[in-house]
Amino acid sequence: MKIIIVGTAYPYRGGIANFNEKIAKECQDAGHDVEIYTFTLQYPSFLFPGKTQYSEESAPQHLKIFRKVNSINPFNWLKVGREIKKKAPDLVIAKFWMPFMGPCLGTLGRIIRRNKKTKVISILDNIIPHEKRVGDKVLTRYFVKSIHGFIAMSKSVLADLSIFDTEKPRLFSPHPLYDNFGEEIPVVEAKNRLGFSADERVVLFFGIIRAYKGLDLLLKAFADKRIGDAKIKLVVAGEFYEDSQSYIDLIKALNIEDRVSMHTHFIPDSEVNLYFSAADIVAQPYKSATQSGVTQIAYHFEKPMLVTDVGGLAEIVPHQKVGYVVQPDEKEIANALIDFFENNRGEEFLPNIVAEKEKYSWRKMLESMDDLMKQIKQ
Repeated sequence: MKIIIVGTAYPYRGGIANFNEKIAKECQDAGHDVEIYTFTLQYPSFLFPGKTQYSEESAPQHLKIFRKVNSINPFNWLKVGREIKKKAPDLVIAKFWMPFMGPCLGTLGRIIRRNKKTKVISILDNIIPHEKRVGDKVLTRYFVKSIHGFIAMSKSVLADLSIFDTEKPRLFSPHPLYDNFGEEIPVVEAKNRLGFSADERVVLFFGIIRAYKGLDLLLKAFADKRIGDAKIKLVVAGEFYEDSQSYIDLIKALNIEDRVSMHTHFIPDSEVNLYFSAADIVAQPYKSATQSGVTQIAYHFEKPMLVTDVGGLAEIVPHQKVGYVVQPDEKEIANALIDFFENNRGEEFLPNIVAEKEKYSWRKMLESMDDLMKQIKQ
């Protein structure tokens, strides 16, 4: 097939770019002709909470990436839409993660599908955003109407889709593994490189820091005396996408400065393996969620996980099999961490993690795309 992916890719950074580049490579490996149309402007700078939208890594090899799309310029949408329409690909894939992108992607979809050949599908990160704003539903509905069919990566998102549409084809296909961050580093070496001794236990909080991700709950859990007595350390690895001062103040107020190591910059792809290799367990104390790419990185590095019972996280982290599913409560988080380290659950969970990760192949995502296309009647 001729496939065009519309969305974030190099020179932009982050999870959406990683996903689009990875699925492009997998489609190419399956014999398809693939292009990515990414942004000339993704977000206006005043809407972007981080330090930079751009990657400092080298460009991915063997991918055809074209910077064509301006997210806020309707004249650009018309031009790019007509260009893709004329190319008449068999399939266009639009990753959807926030209502802000609804007008741009929705207009492109409407124009492209007028050629009566191209099937336009969306792989949904979220359909309802974590941080709600006025107008979200209007923008999302505009996008949804432009799409032939949907793949949701969590059952909660699949259910949320029914708010906007109940008739178009849709499938659930879980987020595949992120296996593009290099090889695991020996744990003692990784811990030493991050400033820890071999006998210190490391909990990793990874990814951009926003209120819904519950870092404050994890910090409060680390105030538990048992955590300090057990020589358990927390590594916070990721960039603040909100004011950092409240977290700094909380760490001081809880008197846990000696238990928390802050690496609050964007972690480039080339360093992801260092942080996951050093971790004994990966914690995602989210207050709301759909699915998370962090769990799929943890599966790749075969690390146990602690997640909260929100959104679709519990779907992919079987409780007391590959980790823990707890309520978003600091006491429950602390209890789970103590149980993990005191009872050496890592050895117990490892065979289950190895078996469970087989469910999350990119081959299965491509099969879901094929199944969805068969259901679409133009």
